[in-house]
Amino acid sequence: MKAQRTLRHGLILGTFCLGFGIVLAISDSITVDDIAARAQEDRLNSLSQVIPASIHDNNPVTDTVTMKNDRNKEITVYRARKEGKVTGVAYEIFGSGYAGEMKLMMGVDAQGKILGVRVLAHKETPGLGDKIEVKKGDWILRFTDLSLGNPLPDKWKVKKDGGQFDQFAGATITPRGVVDAIHKGLELFSANKAKMMDIDTSKVATKEAH
Repeated sequence: MKAQRTLRHGLILGTFCLGFGIVLAISDSITVDDIAARAQEDRLNSLSQVIPASIHDNNPVTDTVTMKNDRNKEITVYRARKEGKVTGVAYEIFGSGYAGEMKLMMGVDAQGKILGVRVLAHKETPGLGDKIEVKKGDWILRFTDLSLGNPLPDKWKVKKDGGQFDQFAGATITPRGVVDAIHKGLELFSANKAKMMDIDTSKVATKEAH
């Protein structure tokens, strides 16, 4: 009798654990899917601020290519296409601020002009360095339509360093880091344009040969 009770209790406990495990697995699956969906929505929202809807008819979130940036960090390049042709790209760029790394998203068109830049994450001082955020001011908007050659290389600096971009009163390091990050982001585009824009270099080489 004692052995039977022990077996019965073991079976009950085992069944309970199995059921609980199944519930946890289902809940985890639902949670993971939900988190992934929200992450994609956030990414799409960020991209929509640096890639105008008018230049694409695809979903840039799912049209991507990966590569290494100047920090040897792997980044994802999101492509905007219209009628199958890449019209612009967006990717994360990184700068060094007063309080640490700053992460931004930058959009660039096929000619290498900036479509937009937005701050994704930073730890800069509220009321000073956080003016890089679009919701705190229009400073970040002044980079739209600029390119690697506009302004000239020696002007891709804050005014305090002899460049053309304003710094913030009491916070020069933050805008300096952003300007440097954007400039390096444009250099990255220039060096990897064919891969980013999905250009078949073999066809280009054939045309040039003829």
